[in-house]
Amino acid sequence: MALLEVEHLDVRFPLRHGEIRAVRDVSFALDRGERLGIVGESGAGKSVLAFSLLRLLSRPGRIVRGQVRFEGRELTQLSDRQLRRVRGNRVAMIFQDPLTTLNPVLTIGQQMIESLKAHRRISSRRARSVALHKLRQVQISSPEQRLAQYPHQLSGGLCQRVVIAIALLLDPDIIIADEPTTALDVTIQAEIIALLKQLCEKHNVSLIVISHDLGVIGRLTQRLLVMYAGRIVEQGPTREIINDAQHPYTQGLINALPQMALPRQPLAQIPGTMPSLSQVPGGCAFHPRCRYRFTPQGLPRQDCRERIPEAVASGESRVACHWVRELIATLPIEEETT
Repeated sequence: MALLEVEHLDVRFPLRHGEIRAVRDVSFALDRGERLGIVGESGAGKSVLAFSLLRLLSRPGRIVRGQVRFEGRELTQLSDRQLRRVRGNRVAMIFQDPLTTLNPVLTIGQQMIESLKAHRRISSRRARSVALHKLRQVQISSPEQRLAQYPHQLSGGLCQRVVIAIALLLDPDIIIADEPTTALDVTIQAEIIALLKQLCEKHNVSLIVISHDLGVIGRLTQRLLVMYAGRIVEQGPTREIINDAQHPYTQGLINALPQMALPRQPLAQIPGTMPSLSQVPGGCAFHPRCRYRFTPQGLPRQDCRERIPEAVASGESRVACHWVRELIATLPIEEETT
């Protein structure tokens, strides 16, 4: 049994006229010790998906359908009190901006000790000892000095390490990291990526990383979900997807990476923009931007405009694309040899 199982999750935000379907029929599983990436443009529904796993959605957002099971236990049915035993304790979250995550009027030590005492029966002295150990674990020098400092006295990289240390305080089974390197320069990004990977491998912690940066995802994760307009359009091993992307949207994301451009050539772009989640086009949501929405004869593919594609197996990946389904259907069937 997987550590975390998500099945047919549907998250909506009611509006005065209509609603926003931010997450649409999402299913995936996470094994113990596995590192999973979720990638897509802004507005794809990545962060909403992450928040919905721990029911951290802002009102009026709500889960209208689906299951989220942690060690076989259905999280969507737990009371707030029961869920607090899971949040932070078994599943920790690293939010996008460390400076807004940390309380500016409390020292680092106060925040770490309070976090521990909120979940454990522990003395302040013992809590301080654990906090120091976690700061050393995330490779922060002079941890005694850092405990006495306020967030504004630390650099962005140090603040992010402190946030990771707080996430590790209670030895969680899963860490969810929402854009953990966005506000950092390239050198610090590489250090944080290496640190997260090392910590997960050493302590067998599962990791879910949300990012729009395929470079970060490629270096940190083992498996990848690609989201577009609230849906998963491709999922599979990270290396396989990056080296041989199947979905046209994933291909566009990879081709847009700076390292894919020739010297003095403009960067590749996906034409158009992500649709508003309140006005997602019918059929395949990506079809207005897709270069394969026409047949070789130049005719529009009706399926792309009218039917939501179902995921099909392609290699080790699963891809939700009518064009890919057509290609698979035309492949010759290999005869078994005796």
